[in-house]
Amino acid sequence: MSSIQTIIIVAVVILIIVVVASMLLINRKQLREVEVIDAALNEIEEMHLEEDIKRLNKMDLAGESLTTLNTWRKSYKEASTKKLPRVQKLVEEAANENATYKLFKARKKIKEAQQIIKPALEDARNTKAVFTELLESNKENQIQYDALIKVYRELRKDVLANSFEYGAAIDQIEDQLASMESDFEEAKNLSSQGDHVEAKRVLSKIRMSLAALQKQLPKIKEGYHQLEVVFQDQLKELSNVYKKISSEIDGLYDVLAKEYKARPFVEKNQSKMLALISHQQTASKKLVEKLQHIDESYELTHGELEKSKELEKEVNNMNRQYTVDTQNIADGKGVYSAIQDSWLEMLDRLREIDAEQVKMSTDVDGLYDSENVANDSIKHFRQEVSLVYRRLERRSLPGNPDSFIQMYTLVVNEIGHVSDELSQVRINMEKISNELIQISDDVERLKREANDIINSANLVELTMQYSNKYADKDSIKQAQKKAMQLYDEYNYKEALDTIATAIEKAEPGSYQRLENTYYSEQKE
Repeated sequence: MSSIQTIIIVAVVILIIVVVASMLLINRKQLREVEVIDAALNEIEEMHLEEDIKRLNKMDLAGESLTTLNTWRKSYKEASTKKLPRVQKLVEEAANENATYKLFKARKKIKEAQQIIKPALEDARNTKAVFTELLESNKENQIQYDALIKVYRELRKDVLANSFEYGAAIDQIEDQLASMESDFEEAKNLSSQGDHVEAKRVLSKIRMSLAALQKQLPKIKEGYHQLEVVFQDQLKELSNVYKKISSEIDGLYDVLAKEYKARPFVEKNQSKMLALISHQQTASKKLVEKLQHIDESYELTHGELEKSKELEKEVNNMNRQYTVDTQNIADGKGVYSAIQDSWLEMLDRLREIDAEQVKMSTDVDGLYDSENVANDSIKHFRQEVSLVYRRLERRSLPGNPDSFIQMYTLVVNEIGHVSDELSQVRINMEKISNELIQISDDVERLKREANDIINSANLVELTMQYSNKYADKDSIKQAQKKAMQLYDEYNYKEALDTIATAIEKAEPGSYQRLENTYYSEQKE
């Protein structure tokens, strides 16, 4: 054979290798795209939107709620009856054509399926969010209604029982209460008619009105008290004191001189001290109630409830001391210098208590967020594990190694255990957070092991195909037989080592090239 003929043959072989490699690359790329589209279809299916629609139909929605349902139901029906079946058909046909290396036909159908599935998936996610909000709106509205009506009734009862403390402002206050009564009736009617969206708006209006009134009432009460009681008592006190000074000026002079500097402070800050102590009493009571409520659902691992009760008791003791001081002042027995020292100490301690209580409240508020994050994490871990397992199933391997099955079982059990803990009446978020960190690590290990299995199996197939060029060698034949036996026994890594070692001996560097090409394609 001439040198020219040899060159031509080599060139043809190289061209064939390039064409085959290109086709393999395109085939793998399009297979991954089919898997992504299939995953999107599975995600939409697992949303169970048909079940949500059935449940929403039973709620007899009306008004804005019904309009919202009809809009999104129409969008979903169009997708489920036209778009998704079309995508399913395109994916199946593309997968078959790709498997038989009809690559251009498969490419066209994959592209069309991608153009349909992307907006369809986004619409499905939005539809799920809207349906979930509608399904939960009635329950949320009822909870909010019950809470607001309870506050409203207690507030109304207090106002009516102490109407004399508000003076002329009571008429306007009663008008506001009557208006809120009408709003409650409207919210109730809207809920019974199925218009939960509009009912939610009315409840939001009630909540803001209640908050505003709760803020105004103490100010109105204090203003009326100042006008009708404090100022009048002070005038009487001044008149009486004036009379005593005029008759006993000599005996009182030394006492007045001693208390001269302290008295302005006490008089100036008397109402402020009351406001500060009352505010801290309210805050202390609310914090104790809040922690008692939270303690029913979460384990407070740092003694927060006991500490909050101690602080509440300390503030209540301050209030009792303040009452004694002001009564002594009213009775003319108050020692202003001693009271000033006592109140300054109280002010410092109140600031410390407020800071402690704010920090305690902020710390426990994070428990709700932590629980939501934990639930989301469990859902995410389940999805990831399911995707890993489904990915292996789609690869249609003879089976999975024992090490993977053991790891998969461990992760599933870990997820189930934490899920059970989260469903308990009272949960320990600190313990659960540590367990979630461990699960995250284990899920990553599971994903890496699945990747190793798939990569090893793929490389076994590619290497076996390449080894056929040396099929006339006994060592290659024996290695092929041994590798297939190991492959059928799910030992993909050892099967790869066996055939790779054989072709490396037959053609040094050949397996490394196959492996480098394979992983380069995976990165694209």
